[in-house]
Amino acid sequence: MNFREDFLQLVWKYQYFDRKNLQTVDGQEIQILNVGFHNQTEGPDFKDSTIALDGVTFHGHVEVHRLASEWKQHAHGGDPAYNSVILHVVWKNDQLVKRNDGTAMPTLELDGKIFLEIWRNYERTLDFNQDLPCAHVLEKVPEIIRFSALEKSLVERLQEKSQHILKILEETKGDWEETAYRWLFQCFGFKINAIPMSELASRVPYKILQKHRNQLPVLEANLFGRAGLLPMNSEEPYVQHLIREYDFYQRKFSWENDLTRQHWNFMGARPSNFPTLRIAQLAAILAQAPNLLQAILEDNRDFSGFKNLLQVKPSDYWLYHYSFGQNSSKMASKGISSTVLQLLIINFVIPIWFAYGRYFQNPDWQERCFDLLQEINAENNFIIRKFSDHSWKAQNSFDSQGMIGLFKSYCQPKKCMQCKIAQSLIKSESK
Repeated sequence: MNFREDFLQLVWKYQYFDRKNLQTVDGQEIQILNVGFHNQTEGPDFKDSTIALDGVTFHGHVEVHRLASEWKQHAHGGDPAYNSVILHVVWKNDQLVKRNDGTAMPTLELDGKIFLEIWRNYERTLDFNQDLPCAHVLEKVPEIIRFSALEKSLVERLQEKSQHILKILEETKGDWEETAYRWLFQCFGFKINAIPMSELASRVPYKILQKHRNQLPVLEANLFGRAGLLPMNSEEPYVQHLIREYDFYQRKFSWENDLTRQHWNFMGARPSNFPTLRIAQLAAILAQAPNLLQAILEDNRDFSGFKNLLQVKPSDYWLYHYSFGQNSSKMASKGISSTVLQLLIINFVIPIWFAYGRYFQNPDWQERCFDLLQEINAENNFIIRKFSDHSWKAQNSFDSQGMIGLFKSYCQPKKCMQCKIAQSLIKSESK
């Protein structure tokens, strides 16, 4: 039995087996009227199925296992969600399975019934020891199938990210401005400082910063102060000014429980990604945009617009500093790099658009996401290079984001039978 359970699920879903004279293991004639829909969450594998046993029609669910004994191993007998199973589809019927009322569960054994072509395609197509199980046959996949797989994984990836945004929206009681502001900070933290950046944004309400957007030092003072990154004292006049400013606003708003330097990751980060420099860049962006939500929803629609919004120069102090009190011999920052700009559009702007469209049930926003992603160069990381090494090159960020989604959601967890690419390679031509 050198196959996974999801292979049998695919066989049932597309009926890749001989259905002539089909019977249960105890001799009941089976007619499959509706295979049901494939359930990707908890519960039976296929829901709302319809079969006829000896001419009597049954509506319910279908559960698929390699061995019948796995019903007991997975404790389905004590789970009410499985009470409505009308057919148990297995490779080998190695154990009698009974319902809770003691009657035998109707069981279909597929050993000897699966089309030989399907077996051969499965064995030739997938090597689960590889990062990309179907890498050696990727070149054979038609472009339209590849595009369809990329689009599906990209939408799933955007749905996952937008779900995080909608959760923030719920926390802010429906305030889209505050939500966009908090999401911007989280994205600016990238992987290494996303959590403390998110904490910082929740400690400094966007409305307070909006009132002082024309006073960049005030924005920096409040952000660095609440971040716990302002030094206690300094010999530098600009830093002394920030310390005095924060002392005033801390008293004014009775702020307590600032973050501390220990919350932030400097180790392992390049100087250009130090949280101090990132916060300075954030302050500069907020100083330029009078209304963050309007800027990303209405004022800007293309790459050049977001470049003007996000790629702005921080205050003069940060031109030659990566951290407080540490001069740099070369220029530290003229603003975010082109690579970071692209990542921010991909991870900040696009998910906001997608979440906004989901919230207001407007599908046009999804198309806008796709259009903008096709304007942006493809990312270059180890995942994209894996596909490139097997003659599938990403042309833009639509492709690269789709590839990241494919790899993380399908290739890495070996969920190949749910992937359109593997399905097309295994598909029976004679069915």
